Amino acid sequence: MFEGGTERPRQYHETVPNRIVLAWPRGYCAGVERAVDTVERALRIYGPPVYVRKQIVHNIYVVRDLEAKGAVFVEDERQAPEGAVLILSAHGVAPEVYENSARRRLSVIDATCPLVTKVHFEARRFARDGYTILLIGHEGHEEVIGTSGEAPRHVRLVRSPEEARTIEVSDPDHVAYLSQTTLSVDETNEVIEVLKERFPRIEGPPRDDICYATQNRQEAVKQLASESDVVLVIGSDNSSNSKRLVEVARSLGTPAYLIDDETEIRSEWLEGRETVGVTSGASAPEWLVERVVEDLKARGATDVCQLHTVDEQMHFSLPVGIREPVA
Repeated sequence: MFEGGTERPRQYHETVPNRIVLAWPRGYCAGVERAVDTVERALRIYGPPVYVRKQIVHNIYVVRDLEAKGAVFVEDERQAPEGAVLILSAHGVAPEVYENSARRRLSVIDATCPLVTKVHFEARRFARDGYTILLIGHEGHEEVIGTSGEAPRHVRLVRSPEEARTIEVSDPDHVAYLSQTTLSVDETNEVIEVLKERFPRIEGPPRDDICYATQNRQEAVKQLASESDVVLVIGSDNSSNSKRLVEVARSLGTPAYLIDDETEIRSEWLEGRETVGVTSGASAPEWLVERVVEDLKARGATDVCQLHTVDEQMHFSLPVGIREPVA
């Protein structure tokens, strides 16, 4: 139920929404908090510049803020000067990145989300036991590249239920599946069900690979979509979990749009809508939500309430190399 307001029937005679519903949970997950904190602490401990391989998290505002503080983002670890401090992004990397870094004598700080590291461990375990690993994910995503790099001769990418129905393996009795942590829960389960039908002896991870924050935010947006006439998801276009939130809302028949900030809100999205739902992906800072809310209030919205679904208590310890007290 709503916090700070009571449910009212939908009305369509107004030209702009007068009600804003905020999903909870939303925004930063524990892995993103850990990654961003890692860069900020490294800058204070070692001083700028600190080099970061790829975007530390998939949000352009977070990247720009860290750049202003002295972080230098590089596409490849070999672009960092020899002997520099290099931070690895939350999405994880293939083993060759560590090898290249060692050759350049880089001081590596690994900010990989522990839930992604778990998938890497599983990939190595299944590969060691000779399994063909069917990795459910999006081609080209950094997390998929990193996981595939743990066992390149064993991993086969499965991008959809359709591919799951047609993929062939050399030994159908020796197959395992893993998944990218930021996928749609429902679509991933559909792929897994297809794989289980085709390969009855398929092995899986001890626990689901989809991260707790991805699942929680998708469940929250389902409720948000059912209570809203339109949903705005704050997140960058390269954020997989943010794009999935849009898809989940739309799958329930509610118009939904991905925006980086309030400047991308189009008036026609809001016309004839009573209630606008707002949420944010796991890489989006809360101050972006505040800016969107202020923009909607400036357009005429007067009622702001929060739709609370679940509490999150997850916390990850910081990586080795930045656990020292910061003066």
